[in-house]
Amino acid sequence: MAEVLATVTGMGRGVAALPSISMAAATGGLTPEQIIAVDGAHLWHPYSSIGREAVSPVVAVAAHGAWLTLIRDGQPIEVLDAMSSWWTAIHGHGHPALDQALTTQLRVMNHVMFGGLTHEPAARLAKLLVDITPAGLDTVFFSDSGSVSVEVAAKMALQYWRGRGLPGKRRLMTWRGGYHGDTFLAMSICDPHGGMHSLWTDVLAAQVFAPQVPRDYDPAYSAAFEAQLAQHAGELAAVVVEPVVQGAGGMRFHDPRYLHDLRDICRRYEVLLIFDEIATGFGRTGALFAADHAGVSPDIMCVGKALTGGYLSLAATLCTADVAHTISAGAAGALMHGPTFMANPLACAVSVASVELLLGQDWRTRITELAAGLTAGLDTARALPAVTDVRVCGAIGVIECDRPVDLAVATPAALDRGVWLRPFRNLVYAMPPYICTPAEITQITSAMVEVARLVGSLP
Repeated sequence: MAEVLATVTGMGRGVAALPSISMAAATGGLTPEQIIAVDGAHLWHPYSSIGREAVSPVVAVAAHGAWLTLIRDGQPIEVLDAMSSWWTAIHGHGHPALDQALTTQLRVMNHVMFGGLTHEPAARLAKLLVDITPAGLDTVFFSDSGSVSVEVAAKMALQYWRGRGLPGKRRLMTWRGGYHGDTFLAMSICDPHGGMHSLWTDVLAAQVFAPQVPRDYDPAYSAAFEAQLAQHAGELAAVVVEPVVQGAGGMRFHDPRYLHDLRDICRRYEVLLIFDEIATGFGRTGALFAADHAGVSPDIMCVGKALTGGYLSLAATLCTADVAHTISAGAAGALMHGPTFMANPLACAVSVASVELLLGQDWRTRITELAAGLTAGLDTARALPAVTDVRVCGAIGVIECDRPVDLAVATPAALDRGVWLRPFRNLVYAMPPYICTPAEITQITSAMVEVARLVGSLP
């Protein structure tokens, strides 16, 4: 397996698009079999077990553009990354502009502590985020991951009310069906019953949960939400929601008018409004940020995932000047948070390049085209026996089934069609890179429909 990968099998673009790469160089000298052996003995994967996984991970050896090179049955195959590597790689992999930004910064400064020091990549990225996010979000706190950015947002809200002399306002409210991360505060505002963290409901902070937000606009829902919030207003620090799209909680969409209502309700009852745009930011829903669909500004907003274009882990929590100055004038005299890798220069530099690359093109038209391709390609799934819903929002396509999707069946079926998918629960979905061609979107949707067909064919 150490020979040059002279051929790439599967339904990919063919060899010409790939650089020549040796298996040894790609894997650091380990064979794919050795990688799997070490992995099985020592490595945790997201939401996995040790020694009890029914499906072994697939070895990845390269990524270029919208494509991944994987090892299957001892041979390299090329498949489309329909997940944008968990919603991050919006420009695909190995984009020259992002590669250049990263390598240029690497020659100058890889990392410095952000305590007492600052640097140009952080300043440029902060100014860029302030300029493009909803009006009024004037300060930026950088952190390592989306989940941590939610922790920071909650801490901002709690410190804000302490600064206002109201320490009793310390609970959070959200609607059911959400997902906000895997750290403990973030887990406490994920769905307490149907969510991935229901195991911990008895030990997490008790938050306030409204019913699941409907897809279509219903003023009665907003009225009921307001009535529930009013009962707890004296103890609520903030309302936290994923705007327009609830991601890992179920890929559910809702009418942007609910965001208008939340903004008005929170203002009336003096409760802060936090938008978690980690999954939705940077064009994914068809607007630069999902809040833009409603034209509203939260008090605090979290961004991440696509921020770096899939190169490094970085997130940001933005807040208004009122929130920032109230915290700063409080008893602590500072926001009490400080990650070791805060504002890492490499991550900031590649983020600037990624955002500028997005803004420098007609991204709205691109997302509209992707949405049209997903809509057309997934339409045939509606007739399948196990399918209960097909939905598209921007560059997000979802097939919902009436039963769980078996990864042992779904993964090889998608790979047979040259596509990497990662269904979860009863959902077959894609969030492809924005660079995908119409033919590539057709290939992705064909694989999704085939997986959904197989779901219905199994007992």
